[in-house]
Amino acid sequence: MISLPFQNNTFFDAGPNHDKTANVLNIQPVLPFTVGDWNIISRTIAPLITLPSLTGPDLGDVITAAPSSNDPFGLGDINQTFYFSPAAAAEFIWGVGPSVTLPTATSRFLGPRTLSMGPGAVGLVMPKPWVIGTLARQLWAVAGPNQHVNQSLLQPFVNYNFPGGLYLVSSPIMTANWSAPSSQRWSIPFGGGIGKIFKIDGQPMNASLQAFDYVAHPSLAPRWAIRFQIQLLFPR
Repeated sequence: MISLPFQNNTFFDAGPNHDKTANVLNIQPVLPFTVGDWNIISRTIAPLITLPSLTGPDLGDVITAAPSSNDPFGLGDINQTFYFSPAAAAEFIWGVGPSVTLPTATSRFLGPRTLSMGPGAVGLVMPKPWVIGTLARQLWAVAGPNQHVNQSLLQPFVNYNFPGGLYLVSSPIMTANWSAPSSQRWSIPFGGGIGKIFKIDGQPMNASLQAFDYVAHPSLAPRWAIRFQIQLLFPR
């Protein structure tokens, strides 16, 4: 299935006074290809970012004060991952491959603008009516102005599917900045929400709404977030 998700994340209570709001719209096309006995799944994340006068290099990681009173807006660093997965059907579905973050940020406040690379992996099982899995990624700086990029991302996901396309979902995005002091390293949200698969004029779509409370976060980072996602589905 080809899919085109638009994932909007709004982050609340950021900054030294916990009164700032940031927004990240991730455009995330997923394109699968089959080559012999393998599936190659291309997943791109292109973030459009609106930040208050504070910003950081990763989602929910607001750590560096910006000198301007204007809210930065623009394209962040684009991440591209290719997952190589066996084409044969199996109870456990998995994929591994390279992940690359390109220095495409239009402002130094919207990303480190550093070429970063590392491994990505995903694994899941689907014992009906559940879908349970985890996505992981590790990136290290390769070339660019910020050679301290050393970031991990972990996204566990759980769906409970009801008849008619309705489902419950929890898919928090946890990040670790290993170059930061230990007290400022982790962003760990906890929460979930609800979603529905439906059609508009014959076009399959998937919409979901989730809310998260950050049980661990850097001192200037958001305290909670809301994620709304609308996804166009193109079955093959």
